[in-house]
Amino acid sequence: MAVHYSSATDEWSTPQELFDALSAKLGPFTLDACASAENAKCERYFTRADDGLARPWTGRVWMNPPYGRTLGRWMAKAWSAQTTAELVVCLVPARTDVRWWHEYADRGEVEFMRGRVRFGDAKALRSRRQSSCFVTWMP
Repeated sequence: MAVHYSSATDEWSTPQELFDALSAKLGPFTLDACASAENAKCERYFTRADDGLARPWTGRVWMNPPYGRTLGRWMAKAWSAQTTAELVVCLVPARTDVRWWHEYADRGEVEFMRGRVRFGDAKALRSRRQSSCFVTWMP
């Protein structure tokens, strides 16, 4: 079904309650690698203009990347950041049939989510049509 992957945007705001639960489980995060001023989950964050792909990631990193064509590049960056960061946790679609999954997600600890995430102010139809998971790397 074509609607499955279509959207006017590739950015989906992390639900605060989901982020809070993960922070309680893993400890506080210090960098939101993919954010906007309106939806940043950490005091320190990179916006699209900051280009988080080109910046070093340090500390305890949270990443909810754009779910478009650049997702593989974001996963490559997250995987490589395990050498400079204390912890990297990604909220990504559970797409086990794509290259980035096998090159990067499989190298981390994967936790599949039960149900579907309702992202930010997304329409319910689009926000619930895709399974998600957390991928975690620690040095």
